Amino acid sequence: MLISNNTTSSSSYFFLTAFPGLELVHTWISIPICCLYTVALLGNSAIVVVVTAERSLHKPMYYFLSMLSAVDLGLTITTLPTVLGVLWFHAREISIKACLIQMSFVHVFSFLESSVLVAMAFDRYMAICSPLKYAMFLTDTMSLVIGLIICMRQVIFLFPCILVLNSVSFQGGQELSHPFCFHPDMIKFTYSNPWVSSFWGMFLQLYLNGTDMLFILFSYVLILRTVLSIVAPQKQRKALSTCVCHICAVTVFYVPMISLSLAHRLFSSTPRVICSVLANMYLLLPPVLNPIIYSLKTKVIRQAIFQLFQFKGRRDSSVRSLTGRWDTRGQFSST
Repeated sequence: MLISNNTTSSSSYFFLTAFPGLELVHTWISIPICCLYTVALLGNSAIVVVVTAERSLHKPMYYFLSMLSAVDLGLTITTLPTVLGVLWFHAREISIKACLIQMSFVHVFSFLESSVLVAMAFDRYMAICSPLKYAMFLTDTMSLVIGLIICMRQVIFLFPCILVLNSVSFQGGQELSHPFCFHPDMIKFTYSNPWVSSFWGMFLQLYLNGTDMLFILFSYVLILRTVLSIVAPQKQRKALSTCVCHICAVTVFYVPMISLSLAHRLFSSTPRVICSVLANMYLLLPPVLNPIIYSLKTKVIRQAIFQLFQFKGRRDSSVRSLTGRWDTRGQFSST
């Protein structure tokens, strides 16, 4: 309702762009993009289902992993219609109100993912630095409380942003740099001073994501200090190996996000194709790579996913065998 009260008329549109200068090969480009989206949807859905169904995975580490996969699913579903719409059907027009809604969801899921990565860093810190207190402190109830705090944090800080957007008017008919709506890209086409909105967006991103990065770095400083104090090299490697997946998840999330934000705000002469590539990396790298990394590195997750697909395969084969025992008269054969 707040966004629908925006002073921009509902007949105004933005024009989305996928890969400038490569419009003739959009159909071919859509093939790997579609495959990446499929991997992201299937991989993250499998992790959420496995963690929910498998009782042995009902632990804080896997709770946070399922939260990360759920956020990646939300980010993927938010951008999937417009990205494939531009590549497959050249459906470039998007109303400004729909663009504002998509932009809000993109940034909400982005900030949520950053917060979940902080919770996962805290989980690794407790497991390595305070293993005796880990089971006592990080209970199922505490994991739920941390998830609620993460959601409340987004509401508290993003509600003022929606109020600000309610008073901003945009110039219709402009061409965006991406196949989805991104705040640094949209603020260039406001009637008011874009530097005000840009400063507010940069402040919010630095405050939320920057604070999260500091917490993650501080956690790993404490983790490294604890690991280096371990005498046995084998135990050092074992302790650090539990952090590899999380370090990879942090890298594939923050590097594309920071690169895309800097390309828009600080380097105005950045070629649009590079911005498009960075945008697709920002959208697809975390949702695609996170389930792959955790499935390959975490044996328990990998085995649970295999068991899930084996169970489905056995169930499908049993259904086929039963249906095959019906004779041509529609009567069930006892042979």
